[in-house]
Amino acid sequence: MDCISRRRLTAILTVLCLGVAPAALQAAEPDRDVLADRVTKLSRGTQWKPVSAVPVNFLTHHPQGMVKIGDTLFVSSVEIQQPTKRFPQPVDGYDRDTGAGVGHLFKIDMKGNLIADITLGEGTIYHPGGIDYDGKYIWVPVAEYRPNSRSIVYRVDPETMKAEEMFRFADHVGGVVHNTDDKTLHGVSWGSRRFYRWSLDDSGKPTNANESPEKLRTLNTSHYLDYQDCKYAGKSRMLCSGVTEMRLTPEAAPFRLGGLDLVNLADGRPIFQTPVLLWTAAGMDMTHNPVWMEASDTGIRGYFMPEDDKSTLYIYETEVK
Repeated sequence: MDCISRRRLTAILTVLCLGVAPAALQAAEPDRDVLADRVTKLSRGTQWKPVSAVPVNFLTHHPQGMVKIGDTLFVSSVEIQQPTKRFPQPVDGYDRDTGAGVGHLFKIDMKGNLIADITLGEGTIYHPGGIDYDGKYIWVPVAEYRPNSRSIVYRVDPETMKAEEMFRFADHVGGVVHNTDDKTLHGVSWGSRRFYRWSLDDSGKPTNANESPEKLRTLNTSHYLDYQDCKYAGKSRMLCSGVTEMRLTPEAAPFRLGGLDLVNLADGRPIFQTPVLLWTAAGMDMTHNPVWMEASDTGIRGYFMPEDDKSTLYIYETEVK
């Protein structure tokens, strides 16, 4: 097309047909194919250059997931009011109690200022996880803060910050990805050891959420990373960031290695895996919690918020040949 790009024309038609706000469209439709292709060119030798480090100007608690829409960030976080306590022996299949807390979704400008804050969850379900944006809604899972538990999945309008409960599920869902190409929602469990797939109807509600978790799950065959935050990457793929912790002895301080996995949603197998050799001055890996990746003019730009409470937004770029 000479006068207008295919991507821009698609955006205009979507605005006219669906009533999606232009600002939201501009933000949420990164060129996923380009990003995914560039991710496969990363390696252990990739040089990431710091762009900026922006202090976040409010108490962030324990950040979990992040999406960037235009010049606005949306970050899920758990406010821990009472830490969970492990049982000496499992109780009713659980290894710990529920603790207590509050789930948040923050709306933040690029200077680190809080624009809005909504709370999500109810009762013992207060732990938001990794989040995804489908061009219209932000999808946020909120679970009990323990494995093998239960969750509520919401979608949130980023303009109004109004949350809608979409379904409940009998496992800890720690992250979700909306495959907009085939109208499916994909979830990862505690530690991303299990994958789930839900088919969505025209209203966005799952058609199979009432089926038992055992029938819907597949096992993650990769044990390199525990995924913390995942995003749809087009062509039935998701791009997941996460961390693995290694100790020389059980009592030793952990060494944290972060990385990225590009995962095939059809079979749950990784297409490409690479470490991200970036740490904070205190030794926290950059991919420990919320991550947003986007294609830049010459490569990839990454946004990271690994620290709790007094967080910093770290922005890095790398060129991709």
